[in-house]
Amino acid sequence: MSAGDPANPHLVGLLYRDHRDWLFSWLRRTVQCPHRAEDVSQDTFLRLLSRADLQPPHEPRALLATIARGLLVDQFRRNDLERAYLEELARAPQDLHPSPEEQALILECLREIDRLLGQLSSKARAAFLYNRLDGLGHAEIAERLGVSTSRVRQYLAQGMRQCYIALYGEPT
Repeated sequence: MSAGDPANPHLVGLLYRDHRDWLFSWLRRTVQCPHRAEDVSQDTFLRLLSRADLQPPHEPRALLATIARGLLVDQFRRNDLERAYLEELARAPQDLHPSPEEQALILECLREIDRLLGQLSSKARAAFLYNRLDGLGHAEIAERLGVSTSRVRQYLAQGMRQCYIALYGEPT
């Protein structure tokens, strides 16, 4: 079933009709904010609409809760990233601060990089960040992660590929 297949929106519509109230209630208890619960609920069904391989789930509530949890984790990560950026910005002299428009662009780029690096394994992400942010060499990274230096090279290549995708899109 493809994303354009009429059965996909029909299936999502059935899931929405049958489980939307339950999902909203569950999210409202989880996030303690009805507006945020509503947003995440709607985003959950939007995520389902974008799935090309959607089949009728055996446990629809488990599927919805899993998607919603993932969206919440993504929100927490974005908020942490933004908070870290703003804290670093506050440490810089005022005359070096970028304009509000530039800050918005920088945050968008950071979110995209975070999203792409988030697709890596935890060790690959750590290796890439140790190398690029902390300036550690292959041997130091290998020791910290308990892997071989050739594995570190593979991890770094994976990280560079994700950066390439962020800049230029998926290679053809």
